[in-house]
Amino acid sequence: MTEHTTPTIPQENATGTADTSGASRSGATAPPLGEAQPSPAGKSASPGGVKPTIGIILAVIAIILALLLAAALYFYNVRQGKAQAAASQQLQSRLSELQQAQQQQQQQFQTALQQQGQALTAARQQAADQTRQLGELRERVATISGSEANTWLLAQADFLIKLAGRKLWSDQDVVTAGALLKSADASLADMNDPSLMPVRRAITDDIAGLSAVSQIDFDGIILKVNQLSNQVDNLRLADNDSDEAPMDSDGDSKLSGSVREWRQNLSKSWHNFINDFITIRRRDTGAEPLLAPNQDIYLRENIRSRLLIAAQAVPRHQNEVYQQSLETVSTWVRAYFDTDDASTRAFLADVDALSQQSVSLNVPDQLRSQPLMEKLMQTRVRNLLAQPTAAAANQGE
Repeated sequence: MTEHTTPTIPQENATGTADTSGASRSGATAPPLGEAQPSPAGKSASPGGVKPTIGIILAVIAIILALLLAAALYFYNVRQGKAQAAASQQLQSRLSELQQAQQQQQQQFQTALQQQGQALTAARQQAADQTRQLGELRERVATISGSEANTWLLAQADFLIKLAGRKLWSDQDVVTAGALLKSADASLADMNDPSLMPVRRAITDDIAGLSAVSQIDFDGIILKVNQLSNQVDNLRLADNDSDEAPMDSDGDSKLSGSVREWRQNLSKSWHNFINDFITIRRRDTGAEPLLAPNQDIYLRENIRSRLLIAAQAVPRHQNEVYQQSLETVSTWVRAYFDTDDASTRAFLADVDALSQQSVSLNVPDQLRSQPLMEKLMQTRVRNLLAQPTAAAANQGE
């Protein structure tokens, strides 16, 4: 803002009149009002001069600057206060979010801790139940009497004997049947009961009877038949034109270059003409069957199929099918292939040797121990199982 200052007017003292009169006398005019009179030399300026006015202006300017600086500081402090308030509010909201997240994590941790505690309690309860069941089982095992253990061993021996019969008659497996009978005899031996001697004697006779059955190398027979199937391509077909040479053939029909041997050359020429003009061949042997071109491939495949049928009949113990297949193979080889060839003779020798081998087993029709064991099971085990039912019926009455 602007301050207005009024010009200072010099004061009139008591000597003004005298000065005026003195000036008038000296012929000088008085200065107009408001103008500073020049001061005589050696005298100081009056208090209403120029220098006091500049100081006042400077003071006013300093006051204005101070007021402006104070206003600027005020506005700066107000702005800083607002910024600090906003930052404080952001920090407060962030702190609230962190506190809420911490509370949620704490709640989740407590929930998980409770679930783990419940699972641990359930596991402890399950372990306690298992411990109790194990104790009950131990008590039941401890209370089993000797007669019940013997009953279990007797039932086991009966099952083994029946299984041995199935392996013997269904699978023709003599070795496994003998092993099962030995296991059944061991179970009866653990009972230590003299009344079981007839059954054990019958089991021993059955084991001896199975040991007397001749063992056949079925795997070896199958491998030999497969080897013969691989050798079919090596067989040589019979040559049907081998007997087409003339009956009367001279050993040497070539003409000589000597003139002295003209008689021999004439005779040879005549015989060569006759031999080419009329040819006589032997037909007194049986005619061999002829094959059409490229028909030997089908013949060899048919022989292989017969050998395959023979190999499949071995594990099934089909002796009739096995013998018929090998006989058919032998007949075809002798009819269509060269029997004088070494490979054909070796092939036929192997086929004949396999034909002499039987693939059926002479197993016994029944086991002596099986009816005795069945009778023993009727008198002991099944009657023992019927006793608890009768006791329960009596209690119900």
